[in-house]
Amino acid sequence: MEKSIIFFDVDGTLVTGGPREQIPDSAVRAIRSARAKGHLCYLCTGRSAAEIYPFILDVGFDGVIGAGGSYVQIGTEMLYHHVIGGESLRLLRDYFDSRGFDYYLESNEGLFGSTGLVPRLERMLYGDWEHDPAARRRKEAGSDFIDQIRPIPASPVPYNKASFLENPEVPWEEIERVFGERFTIIRHTVPAFGENSGELTAPDSDKAYAIGRLIRHLGIPRENTYAFGDGMNDARMIRYVAHGIAMGNAKEGLKAIADEVTADAGQDGIYLAMKKHGLCD
Repeated sequence: MEKSIIFFDVDGTLVTGGPREQIPDSAVRAIRSARAKGHLCYLCTGRSAAEIYPFILDVGFDGVIGAGGSYVQIGTEMLYHHVIGGESLRLLRDYFDSRGFDYYLESNEGLFGSTGLVPRLERMLYGDWEHDPAARRRKEAGSDFIDQIRPIPASPVPYNKASFLENPEVPWEEIERVFGERFTIIRHTVPAFGENSGELTAPDSDKAYAIGRLIRHLGIPRENTYAFGDGMNDARMIRYVAHGIAMGNAKEGLKAIADEVTADAGQDGIYLAMKKHGLCD
């Protein structure tokens, strides 16, 4: 079998669970088996390096497409890295701060949140922890995501993207009008963030663009590409690869455009599809 390259979204695809995440054992075995057979396995995620925790990397990957396509890393080598800076960053922060948005800036060094972000996330994830004992216990257990958010520093760092939670007073059309010329804009895939939550990245930063750059660099034909995803932010990736596979728990819109649908992430979906295609033992 010719060498293939397989791309894995993280949230809802590779990783399952709540505040403390996990990867199904069957997915770990499938990825390691595929690499042993000579195939390449890449993360292709909206997360930046700061959110790609050691337990994910310990599975073993050949590289990472991160921050929704803002950067591509082959092993330890950076193929490219698009960042938000200068006037674009000033516009973003001035707009969100002046209109009371909760948002965070992602870099490969960390996540940096606006003033009201962490309290809002805590209410979403834990509940009324000040009055509800069960919610208080959830807060004490902590969250991989919330625990690492820090205040936005005075001196900017290389930011890959910005994620903003819904502001009910601001329609999505205004976000597109304000930022459309400077950023790639997609809706967020975390339901709790709100229908009009979203992500802003530098131009030419999406998963399909990144996959195209990578396979051309590696000399792998497009017909040997596979991808797994679950959200509509995976749509361009699923359309671009030769074999776009939606998880059983994927959004119905993604299932409609995928080449096939496998089982849920927590029900061996990755393993079953990879086994079907002969990518793993």
